[in-house]
Amino acid sequence: MANFNKVILVGNLTRDPQLSYLPSQTAVVDFGIATNRQWKGQDGQQREEVCFVDCRVFGKPAETINKYCKKGRPLMVEGRLTFDSWTGKDGVKRSKLRVTVENFQFISAGGSGERVSSGGDENQSPADDYGSAEQHGGSDDIPF
Repeated sequence: MANFNKVILVGNLTRDPQLSYLPSQTAVVDFGIATNRQWKGQDGQQREEVCFVDCRVFGKPAETINKYCKKGRPLMVEGRLTFDSWTGKDGVKRSKLRVTVENFQFISAGGSGERVSSGGDENQSPADDYGSAEQHGGSDDIPF
């Protein structure tokens, strides 16, 4: 049986990215994205649902997201679902699904994308700084 694990989300960051480093000095950024869905119910009333998703990205892409993103910024992420489980301080087993980001693309408020690459002059705006989004793939040396 074939397996397939792919997630694509477009939404707004729910909090500022949180940068940390693994013992190997690989950058890690955690952030949240909110996606909205609107529809009309059977009663004719407009309805909306919001889905909050935790995301994690590694390496140079993590540093780029940390540098240019903040709460409220629209972002498209592509990655895979990862299942985390742990035992809390109270002894209760806990778990959650998270998206491990493999690629991303900045989205302007108007909806057009800003393609992403690494590097560039810190005085330039992100839109001037980006090349191909494909340059922001995952790393094979990441332990997840």
